[in-house]
Amino acid sequence: MPPASARSDLFRRLAVIAGPGEPETLYDRHGVLVVRAGDVVAKAHQADRDGGPLLARRLAVAAALPDLLLPPLGPPRVVDGRTVTRWPYGEPVSPADPPWEEGGRLLALLHRAPVPGDAPAWGRPTRVVRLVARLGGGPAEDEVRRAFATLPAWIRGEAPVPPARAETLVHGDWHLGQMVRAGGRWLLIDVEDLGVGDPAWDLARPAALYLAGVLDPGDWARFLTAYQEAGGPLAADVWSDLDVPARTLVVQIAATCVQSAREAGRPLEEPEQALVAACRRISRMGGPA
Repeated sequence: MPPASARSDLFRRLAVIAGPGEPETLYDRHGVLVVRAGDVVAKAHQADRDGGPLLARRLAVAAALPDLLLPPLGPPRVVDGRTVTRWPYGEPVSPADPPWEEGGRLLALLHRAPVPGDAPAWGRPTRVVRLVARLGGGPAEDEVRRAFATLPAWIRGEAPVPPARAETLVHGDWHLGQMVRAGGRWLLIDVEDLGVGDPAWDLARPAALYLAGVLDPGDWARFLTAYQEAGGPLAADVWSDLDVPARTLVVQIAATCVQSAREAGRPLEEPEQALVAACRRISRMGGPA
């Protein structure tokens, strides 16, 4: 993390870029700083993320689908070596009233949208490999590693990515925090991973939480039913498409939880314990798929 003075300098630069209004920090984690002023948001992206032509292509896709994706306010710019983008402000999801149906519907419509010819490929889920590699020692860490070892070789970066049953536009990192309400409707945000890929991966996080017993079955049913009724392209037997993505996200989220708990010097909370227990069940199911 940069020193406080550097973060303060960046905050001031982002406040100017956002425009008139009292500036406030909306997000400051994982190397990302988001500052709001009035009805505009300025976002400094992670320093190690691609901020060049690939991001520009993703922003162009977002601008072309304003009914699904929050459109950017102009092209990206570079500020003190960081890629910065401007966006309209949108009201975030309230934890007290999560819009599961709207999430399912938006993803289905995104997956049905025409794929622009210059949309980048999504690729493979690389985050799980990095997170597992950073784990230290301990019983929970071992459970996560054993579950990771059962995932297909291409997930672990040891084989080529197989062809998907279907390829569509995918958000690439969907969860409820990737939605805001703007202009009277829900829209998707954060397009750094937007591209062409297997749509099952956009449903992988809620599917993983459901399998681990963390997501209420009723919420999962609301989400999945809305996705299917809006014409989402997954197979009627969704688990034939979701099995590998859901197991992968169980491992990824569990690795994140275990690492966060260790860094904070605290025990695992109940939902985190449930994810580690799900890893245990995955590893008992057998070797590499």
